[in-house]
Amino acid sequence: MATTSAELIIFDHLFEHYVLGDLELPNRLVMAPLTRMRADADGVMGELNAEYYAQRATAGLIIAEGAFPHSSGKSYPGQPGIETDAQIDGWRLVTDAVHCAGGRIFLQLMHGGRIGHERITPGGGRPVAPSAVKPQGDARIAGEKVPFDEPRAIELSEIVDVQEHFAQGAQNALDAGFDGVELHGANGYLLHEFLSDVTNLRSDEYGGDAPSRCRFVVETAQLVAERIGAARVGIRLSPEQNVNDISETEAQALYPHLLGELNAVGLGYLHVMETPPDAGWSSIAMARENWNGTLIANSNFQVDWPLEQADELIAEGRADLLCYGRRFISNPDLVARIRAGAPIAEADFRTFYGGGAEGYTDYPPLGDES
Repeated sequence: MATTSAELIIFDHLFEHYVLGDLELPNRLVMAPLTRMRADADGVMGELNAEYYAQRATAGLIIAEGAFPHSSGKSYPGQPGIETDAQIDGWRLVTDAVHCAGGRIFLQLMHGGRIGHERITPGGGRPVAPSAVKPQGDARIAGEKVPFDEPRAIELSEIVDVQEHFAQGAQNALDAGFDGVELHGANGYLLHEFLSDVTNLRSDEYGGDAPSRCRFVVETAQLVAERIGAARVGIRLSPEQNVNDISETEAQALYPHLLGELNAVGLGYLHVMETPPDAGWSSIAMARENWNGTLIANSNFQVDWPLEQADELIAEGRADLLCYGRRFISNPDLVARIRAGAPIAEADFRTFYGGGAEGYTDYPPLGDES
């Protein structure tokens, strides 16, 4: 596997301790939630998944991949759930392994919304979304590309049930041994779809102007915070990231309003992806200005921040924690490599999604490369 060398610089700020709720993080490096699609057909995690996460337990915090809180929100084959007893037990293998290795781990709760297919959803139901707006693109099922379904608009009477799925998923996550949960409000999935004026065409109290489009997200965050404690809940946002055919025309007005409402909930952290270079504004700067609590900064999908830039973000107070994704895939000991100024291995994209140990648990730690 190809490698790139990190300069021999001591990134002091990345290795500062940080207190997040009742957790003391040994460094400011967060492992991003990464879709790997290696659960079994029933959405249950196993020993291989436990090994993968335990290998990366030196991260200040691990945010585990998006798990569906209810079968109606499943988006991908091999995606884990956090709904059934078997799924909870499978995740407990993971959390036990991470904690035994000295780590801390949250679970991302991800309802995929319109990103899915009736051949993926257990029971064969159509994906649900704020409105019946079909996404462009294809679902990948057993090596086959199949156009996304047109989703079914969630009825007003169903809203409380969908929100309860998140709250129960959060409780299940704590029962599985997680230290907390992250609500996936990014990347074109259900919560993001409610925020977008392109995918949310509702005319009831959950659609229309920006405050109304924020309502579903804020109410969901409030319910989850009430269920497990606000300090154990984070949320991920990705303003103006055109992922999964999501788009927004009012992001610069909507997100400050959303953060103002979420501040009142008292969530443990806000995890924000930086806007693309051509957006003309910085979502991380916007978040720092409007968010009162812990801010986790994440680069966009186009670039990984150089270590010097990442350290500067922390040093200058523009973020409190720094999130990496692909680098944690290919460097289970990323923290040690950065500390030692050692080469950073590049990830093999071909093995990102699905499969077994290859490209998952077989990336060698520092000193074992061959």
